[in-house]
Amino acid sequence: MQIETLKAFCDLVESGSFTRAAELNFVSQSAVSQQVRALERRFERRLVERGGGLGVEPTAAGRLLYEEGKLILARLRALEAELREPGGAMAGTVRVATVYSVGLHALPPHVKQFLREHPKVQIQVEYSRTDRVVEGCLSGHIDLGIVAFPTRRRQLEVISLRDQELVVVVSPEHRLARRQTATWASLRGEAFVAFDRSVPTRRAIDRALRRHGVTVQITTEFDNIETIKRSVEAGLGVSIVPEDTVRNEVRAGTLVALSLGDERLMRPVGIIHLRRRELSAPARAFADLLVREMGGSK
Repeated sequence: MQIETLKAFCDLVESGSFTRAAELNFVSQSAVSQQVRALERRFERRLVERGGGLGVEPTAAGRLLYEEGKLILARLRALEAELREPGGAMAGTVRVATVYSVGLHALPPHVKQFLREHPKVQIQVEYSRTDRVVEGCLSGHIDLGIVAFPTRRRQLEVISLRDQELVVVVSPEHRLARRQTATWASLRGEAFVAFDRSVPTRRAIDRALRRHGVTVQITTEFDNIETIKRSVEAGLGVSIVPEDTVRNEVRAGTLVALSLGDERLMRPVGIIHLRRRELSAPARAFADLLVREMGGSK
């Protein structure tokens, strides 16, 4: 099987379009069709379903070839980058996906440090929800995922980084703003700006509220930490968020952060990556830097 054929097939599955796959590979649509037919003859299996006005969809066999093919292509790119660099200098691209609260606040200084140490490496960072970060790892679209409350799965390796303290945040005009700390009971009946129900941090907060017998009034739900902060600043309710995500607002006086005095709530953060896939040298080096700088352990 030729690598060019495998890449064209993967591009076809991702785009769902023969036209787009042809453009990405600088060939004609008929050439892509011929490549797909050659793969189907080789494996004696139908790999894609065509027609119906909905584009191209992979069959079960096609999905398997796509998922494994993406891993092969990624490993080949990493190998080529290492072999092309004289003297063993590290080079290549590290694809990272992270949740907003980590990516926007904790990650940037470490990315800058890594790029200073390895100027020939590129780091591509995308921000997404936890479930999509996990999906990206499982599919091989990304090298490293950085999430809160990393779930251990058979297919994923988890590298612990650190625990973040969650704090109560209120607007400066709120009745709790003059306190040094808050209690869980003090939140009873409060209007509450919450994370979306699919976010692991939301589930941890809900469990803690139930444990303390506290009911709050959910006013809005968001999957983006920045939107939550803006809503609290606007007086739409209180919230519970990672402490390091509100330091700038606390310094500016637009938010007040209160530690939970009767039971601190911590949020573990970790790196995830596909267990069966060997990390490239740049990806491994970046993971090692995060572990070293963020205080985690393998």
